[in-house]
Amino acid sequence: MAKKYNNFKKDNFCVIEKAISTDLAIFLYNYFSMQKQVYDTCINARYISPFEKMIGYYEGQDGQIPNTYSQYANMAFETLLLKLQPIMEKTTKLKLCPNYSYARIYKPGDELKRHKDRFSCEISTTLNLGGDKWPIYIEPNPKKGVVVKNRGYVSDMTKGISINLKPGDMLVYKGNILEHWREPFKGNDCAQVFLHYNNSKTKGSKENMFDKRPHLGLPSWFKR
Repeated sequence: MAKKYNNFKKDNFCVIEKAISTDLAIFLYNYFSMQKQVYDTCINARYISPFEKMIGYYEGQDGQIPNTYSQYANMAFETLLLKLQPIMEKTTKLKLCPNYSYARIYKPGDELKRHKDRFSCEISTTLNLGGDKWPIYIEPNPKKGVVVKNRGYVSDMTKGISINLKPGDMLVYKGNILEHWREPFKGNDCAQVFLHYNNSKTKGSKENMFDKRPHLGLPSWFKR
């Protein structure tokens, strides 16, 4: 990255290089890739279990990235959510409430459409675990991109800022006010984990803690 983006208070986003070590990032990349391999093997063998989604799933056609292996609340990544909370708080100068983790292993041709996130993603980070390089774009002007009634999300189609992350680096951003996206992926695979928090002073953040689950590690359907 030619330019350093390190002023979260000013820009509503910043980059933290080596938030975790490269060794830990690659370990998690291999761990997550193995989970995908196990899931694929079980599905191909027609082994159906109530615990299938505990090791991942492929997003449906209504998901952000259809047919891409993903996981909500992988326990290792939920642990990472807590491990990195002090770094996130130091960077943002905010007291944070942890919500949830979400991870994907992207495939060739994947594209993340321009969007802003839901309330649980008020303070977010995307952390590169490994694979091929794939920049994420972010629009620093929160007034760009809006939800229009009966039209869905409407983007201003700005150029944005391209951020390239190495394994262990992460982009911290205000996910619910800054538009972000990725252009079609030309590589073979790329693993990213998203960690989501709320500002503890934001109205509703305490009630929303753990994404309304009793505690971390539980699946998305296990909500209050």
